[in-house]
Amino acid sequence: MIIRNLENAKTVEWGNGLSRRFIVDADGLGYSITDTTVLAGTKSRLQYRNHLETCYCIEGSGAVVELDGTSHPLTPGVLYALNDHDPHYLIASPDEDMRLVCVFAPALRGDEVHNLDENVSSAY
Repeated sequence: MIIRNLENAKTVEWGNGLSRRFIVDADGLGYSITDTTVLAGTKSRLQYRNHLETCYCIEGSGAVVELDGTSHPLTPGVLYALNDHDPHYLIASPDEDMRLVCVFAPALRGDEVHNLDENVSSAY
């Protein structure tokens, strides 16, 4: 059994916020769970080429935007799944941080960070 709390989860500055890595590859479960803060007013171009990701918004607001411009508002209670390694923008509201609980499969190592560039999707 694995028991962790927010204070002892590995914290990584991923580029535009913090990712608290509760479950990582070394735990042997085949998936990761993170508690991710996206800083207010940030825009991150992302793509997970080696992982599928599902995110559930629990605090704050923002949007996940497809590269064709289709925007999906994110507020507490909204879930999105990147089921096809979808390139996207993750945008936090200018007024407040956004907080997401994320599941990655396969699992993250736990030390990954983004190399953010508006013209190229950062990838793990």
